[in-house]
Amino acid sequence: MTQPATDRKPVGKEGDVEERAERRSRARALLVPVLAIFAALVIGAVIIIISDLEVLRGFSHIEKRIVATVEQPAIEISLEDAREKHPDQVIVGDIVVTRRARYTVVETVSDPKTEMSLEDAQARYPELGPGLIIVLDFLDDPKVPLAAAWNAVKVAYTALFEGSLGNPKRMYQALAEYVDSGDTSLLPGAFLPITESLVTATPYILTGLAVALGFRCGLFNIGAEGQYFIGGLASVFVGYSVTGLPAFIHLPLCLLAGVLGGALWGAVPGYLKAKTGAHEVINTIMTNYIAFRLAEWLLNGPMRREGYRPVSPEIQPSAYLPQFFPSPIRFHAGFFLALGVAAFIYWLLFKTTIGFEIRTVGANPRAARYAGINITKNFVLAMALSGGLAGLAGSNDILGLIHYMPNAFYSGYGFDAIALALLGKSHPGGVVLAALLFGTLRNGATRMQSVAHIPVDIISILQALIIIFIAAPEIIRALFHLRVEREEAEVVFTRGWGA
Repeated sequence: MTQPATDRKPVGKEGDVEERAERRSRARALLVPVLAIFAALVIGAVIIIISDLEVLRGFSHIEKRIVATVEQPAIEISLEDAREKHPDQVIVGDIVVTRRARYTVVETVSDPKTEMSLEDAQARYPELGPGLIIVLDFLDDPKVPLAAAWNAVKVAYTALFEGSLGNPKRMYQALAEYVDSGDTSLLPGAFLPITESLVTATPYILTGLAVALGFRCGLFNIGAEGQYFIGGLASVFVGYSVTGLPAFIHLPLCLLAGVLGGALWGAVPGYLKAKTGAHEVINTIMTNYIAFRLAEWLLNGPMRREGYRPVSPEIQPSAYLPQFFPSPIRFHAGFFLALGVAAFIYWLLFKTTIGFEIRTVGANPRAARYAGINITKNFVLAMALSGGLAGLAGSNDILGLIHYMPNAFYSGYGFDAIALALLGKSHPGGVVLAALLFGTLRNGATRMQSVAHIPVDIISILQALIIIFIAAPEIIRALFHLRVEREEAEVVFTRGWGA
């Protein structure tokens, strides 16, 4: 289809000026999300500091053990010097006999952060003797708690980075070993984190696109989780029940089944919205529960595999999405499929008449109806496309990762997709970037918890802060003193309960 006349850009000098202005506008629009992520990381660092017990103890007080020092070199010797002459044979208080003299072994200040000399302690408190504990206020040595706070943040964010993207040093060593000797044994461990982040981001891309497309038509699709379920059920059924087909037929057929299953599940609330005015939020929430219970019934009945577990039979190998690397790397072709779908949705929304009508209905349905656009058709179409994208996400996980349908297929992708669509401004490119961000955060959270002992809930807090700052850009503009620019971009909104 041709591009609508209203979307065509002027040519010549006027077009160049408009294009430059558009580039500047996009740069300004990109600055706010970047600063939002930075601000969220700073606040996250503060939360890490105030929740770290070691840091809190450091800020409350510093405990120092009082030790004796060598005050009379003629008759005393430090423990270190004594052990140089008699390794592991002397302790504090022993008498060391050398050729020239007899020395009493005393202990010296070896760690200034936790020990202080008897002379310094008695300068404050004359009654103190060796071996006691003195508790000082942190103001006496402010560098100690500040260093502990910095170390807590450094360890946490380093673990988050390495858990989501990998350790650059290990990656370089693995590549160097492969180039020098052809040894590939180090590659899987070095590149596992970044590939797992891409695997996690793949369903986020598809479900985020599903919700974003609904937003473009003015619809709030909270049913992506249920549509994800139905897509998984449809694809797994075709995957194990249809046999004898080559992979180039069977795999697309399973993907198509997932898309159609999700599209059908999403079209129902769209039809009810268009014909009866029933709000899509209520309808999609209800269809979520129907999908969950339907999956439980099928996996405990007609689709149950033999055995004690309520799971479906495994799909045929001909329905597997191709994987590019050996285990434990799980990266598969679904990631590139998701990117291709994102490009298709961009083309559909911004380069076709169908997309122009969907966006017009979302921006102003009354004006769209006055212009002759079929509101009912676009409501049903947008919800069907949205459901199809969510269903494709379910198919992607079934065909690319687990290869069967478990009873507990709850993922949370459908609900996180709402945040992704908001963060990505309902634009396919923005949704892809937001999905990659969420995928890396989620994947790195596990290592952050195991290494830095930071609960994974901190990642949810970071995500929430990023969404808050994106949804309320005035906060970021106030924090960083940004100039307020006149907004000329297309407005995307959903209508209220009574619309």
